[in-house]
Amino acid sequence: MNEHMETAFKLAEEALKNDEVPVGCVFVCDGVQVGQGRNEVNASGDPTAHAEMVAIREMRKHNWSEKEIHTFELFVTLEPCIMCAAAMYELGIKRIVYGAANQRFGGIESVGNKEKYGAEHEIEVNSLIEANRAIGLLKQFYELENANAPEQKRKIKKKRNC
Repeated sequence: MNEHMETAFKLAEEALKNDEVPVGCVFVCDGVQVGQGRNEVNASGDPTAHAEMVAIREMRKHNWSEKEIHTFELFVTLEPCIMCAAAMYELGIKRIVYGAANQRFGGIESVGNKEKYGAEHEIEVNSLIEANRAIGLLKQFYELENANAPEQKRKIKKKRNC
């Protein structure tokens, strides 16, 4: 597997260990990782702190030019949601590589329309890379009690080990 996708999975595993939805991602420019992120929604209390948005915030600290950003690739363990897919589109990155499809919220192919997604500027999309691995992490997260969920929506399944 690609080293960048492997880094994204390590970040997703880190998110899982921190009671976050296990999604990780890496921005790459000419083979070099220039930004990375994992979900931080629960820890930060910021509902927009998805892995991709965290990575954008990190990547933007380096003042990349628009021309440079147009050469970036994103490696992410789960199909970006509609918000994150729109952010990638607005950035104008050249390629997105993702693991599992996001049947409920996926903004590129699952809920979104892949043909329309790249209508104004072409974004290459490679999907279902290590999909079973990504799904396995998601299953681990959803099998456990989400201590961060509102009390009335919390589904108690297995207690998390302290």
